[in-house]
Amino acid sequence: MGLMDRLATLARADAHGVVDALEDKSLILRQHLREAGAELNRKRCRIEALTAEDQDLEAEAARIADEIRALEEDVTLALAGDKEELARFAIRKLLPLRHGAARIEHRREELRRRRGELEEQLAGQEGEYAQLERRVRGYLAQLGQERDGGGMDFRDLVVADEDVEIELLRRKQAAEKGGA
Repeated sequence: MGLMDRLATLARADAHGVVDALEDKSLILRQHLREAGAELNRKRCRIEALTAEDQDLEAEAARIADEIRALEEDVTLALAGDKEELARFAIRKLLPLRHGAARIEHRREELRRRRGELEEQLAGQEGEYAQLERRVRGYLAQLGQERDGGGMDFRDLVVADEDVEIELLRRKQAAEKGGA
């Protein structure tokens, strides 16, 4: 390896070092965490949209079921009155509604399946996100120690809802003892 090759390699390595130094890893980690949270929110919104569509289809299915019952009664009445033409008329209206009801039920099954899959994925990803968030916060806390010379900033730490509830109960109990 010649001197020029070595200098070129050294220059490239130094350039990569400068880029690494320019990248603030804490900013990158926070951005990735925000993106992961946004993706979870998109999934929640998609689940809500699927639920709303299913509810709309349920209402439509109920309306069609009422129409089908009425037409079934019309067919029965026409046949009882020996009016085959009227029965045929009602059947012509009835058959498309039956097909429509079957298509709606098929779509609702598909929606429920898809929603179930998304809910399952979301549950797993929410757990992974919580773990990732704890790890990132821990890493950021360590970075804060190294930069501050050992000082700790606890404002970014994640506190579980259960810890808040326990502290609230302790304070209520202390207030009751102090007031008694």
